[in-house]
Amino acid sequence: MKKHKTPVSYLGTAALLLALSSCNNLDVVGKNSVASFQAVLEQQRITADDTNGGWSLTSPDGQAKFIWSKDFSQSPLYDVMLECDAAPFINAGLDVNRLPETITVYDGTIMVGTKLGQETLQYTGEPTPLASYQELVRLKRQSIGYHGALDHYGVSLGNGNLFEWAKDMGTNDKDIVFVLNPAPFIAAGVNPATIEGWVFAKVTVDDENGKPIEVDKILKPFNLR
Repeated sequence: MKKHKTPVSYLGTAALLLALSSCNNLDVVGKNSVASFQAVLEQQRITADDTNGGWSLTSPDGQAKFIWSKDFSQSPLYDVMLECDAAPFINAGLDVNRLPETITVYDGTIMVGTKLGQETLQYTGEPTPLASYQELVRLKRQSIGYHGALDHYGVSLGNGNLFEWAKDMGTNDKDIVFVLNPAPFIAAGVNPATIEGWVFAKVTVDDENGKPIEVDKILKPFNLR
């Protein structure tokens, strides 16, 4: 049986991943994240994303995607990114013309992400979703975070945005989480508390000096089992 956590307990974890580069055993984190990511891949629908040159993990409600590249040298936009339906944000007041250049809105979709490099990913045989993630860990280990208190791994998508997943889905009721930085959306007119299908909350993170601080995040969590 899964252990149910209070919203405050979970939300205190959701945005901590960016601060977890202070973890000393980086190789263990990278290696273990691969095994847990494989478990997520086995639970969730994964498709080839030819438009973005990578793989796409779609949320159970179909409203969000995490996309990671097959080959950094061929990615047309970002190497890791999050796509989500723009309609709930527009209905919550978003003026897309006021968004910064770091956020793209195209054909009813919001896209946030980051370009990690220009390396050609190396494969034995044909690329697979897991093999591409393994290359991400090998080449860009600094992009992978871990929070030991609640056993979540995550990929930084830049500018305070994340994709997270549980280390052990058998003991965690938040198996995957899409995380957005609300600041640019608020500046573009969004009332974040009214975005349908997302949770707006203050969460605790460590600042650059390791001191806990509260920041705002927009979250879309799912239990896959």
